[in-house]
Amino acid sequence: MADHEVLYVFCGPDGAHGNALGVVRDGAAVPAEADRQAIARRLGFSETVFVDDPESGAIDIYTPTLRLPFAGHPCVGTAWLLGVDRLVTAAGVVGVRHDGEFTRVAAPAAWAPPRTLRRYATAAEVDGLAVPPPGEWIYAWAWQDETAGTVRARAFPGRGDGIDEDEATGAAALLLTAELGRGLTITQGLGSQLVTGIPGEGLVEVGGRVRRADR
Repeated sequence: MADHEVLYVFCGPDGAHGNALGVVRDGAAVPAEADRQAIARRLGFSETVFVDDPESGAIDIYTPTLRLPFAGHPCVGTAWLLGVDRLVTAAGVVGVRHDGEFTRVAAPAAWAPPRTLRRYATAAEVDGLAVPPPGEWIYAWAWQDETAGTVRARAFPGRGDGIDEDEATGAAALLLTAELGRGLTITQGLGSQLVTGIPGEGLVEVGGRVRRADR
């Protein structure tokens, strides 16, 4: 097994929760895509990142079952870990902004993998949802306070790869922000927090707090 670090991305205000992310800093030691996929499957995180060049921010992203050109929580977590001002993904260059306790990344919403954005009437309905059977990738959401731009959300990947519910999902937050046309503060899963915005030039920004697993 390749040496890796574990981060929690999109932690709540108290530093708890967040979505676990595996980061293999020495991606060059695992050059073959098949080997990377096998490592991501064994680690079992919703995503694992292989850092191909820490200076340029070149990274490669995998779920347990497939390679992703772009994903939100891997980019936020790896940008925080490397301290870079940009990342280079298979989809293209991702802008990075370090903003106090938040690390933010900006990308076109079109880079996000397709998700079904399913709106509910109340946050309590979202809280009460059962995990659906494998199938479509569902991002369930409801306004907590529409005026304030606060949202309650839960994510169900539906892939049948052991990740029944995603604790915090940056790509889905990008899609929801683009659809609503405004910045949001999203509480997802057990208490993770994502903040989003629309900086212009066709980009959507998503950010959050990051910590190492041992902190």
